[in-house]
Amino acid sequence: MIDNKLRIKQLIALAISIILLFMACAWSVTSGEYHMSISTFFKTLFGQGEYTDSLILLDFRLPRMLITILAGAALSMSGAMMQSVTNNPLAEPGILGINAGSGFLIALFLVVGHVSADNFIYILPILSIIGGMLTAVIIFYFSYTKEKGITPASMVLVGVGLSAALAGGSLTLMSKFDRDQSEFMATWLAGNIWGDDWSFVIALLPWLIVIIPFLFTKANTLNILNTNEQIAQGLGINVRRERMIILFAAVALSSAAVAVSGAISFIGLMGPHIAKTIVGPRHQLFMPLAIFIGAFLLVFSDTVGQVILQPSGIPAGIVVALIGAPYFLYLMYRSKSF
Repeated sequence: MIDNKLRIKQLIALAISIILLFMACAWSVTSGEYHMSISTFFKTLFGQGEYTDSLILLDFRLPRMLITILAGAALSMSGAMMQSVTNNPLAEPGILGINAGSGFLIALFLVVGHVSADNFIYILPILSIIGGMLTAVIIFYFSYTKEKGITPASMVLVGVGLSAALAGGSLTLMSKFDRDQSEFMATWLAGNIWGDDWSFVIALLPWLIVIIPFLFTKANTLNILNTNEQIAQGLGINVRRERMIILFAAVALSSAAVAVSGAISFIGLMGPHIAKTIVGPRHQLFMPLAIFIGAFLLVFSDTVGQVILQPSGIPAGIVVALIGAPYFLYLMYRSKSF
């Protein structure tokens, strides 16, 4: 039973985060080299705008904004699940090297197949998920010991080392790329939102529609797993199976997101922690809030990057890293994992 005061606090926090997300989206679609007022935005959205406004909004800015929202929500949810399942406050797909594994397999596919990423939009999430899954297996294999199990320190160290190795492998493969492939991979590795049309939205949305509701059904299980393993087993929960299912669902979610948004880190770290700070660790309370906070953080970061240096801009991944890296160091110090 959830206390009514906590429920009210959650609703207020959700309302504020949704308002902030809406404001960030309004800033995103109305700013840029081609300025568009709020009134023009709404007129165009409802089919009453000029041809140029409709072209820029509906064909370029709106799908990019939706990709950013979906990717931010997916990365934040994925980070929340990884932190809960591994009992590691520093777990996050980018920090652990999951994103690097996804990027390496995509780069390998481009080299072996001699293809352009734009022609295989719907295949990229599948390849990204396979790469992320394999990376997760390697991380858990090398960070596990019989004496201590998987500690937060060992997981982060193995993840960082593997991430560096895979990033180096991706850069090595880039020497085999043609110009278009090299531009795509450089954009992807920098965390620049490269999905900018409706086909990318269609490629990403089904994964979120399936995985996020599934993870919400596991909220009670996660609450029990975070209390005590013996209690969970006593209540009939297969601890190892549930952890593996939730973990691989989280990896699939983050891998699908980075396939169309680029290698973006720290969203999965900041979103869940901010949500838990506001409403506490109960999953039914912080999971919905983490989704909107993650979406806001990525939309805000992408817009800041686009506005600072027009027209080329700064990749969203770099802006997020500038915010997230100090936060990661603070959490690392507070968790006393090292």
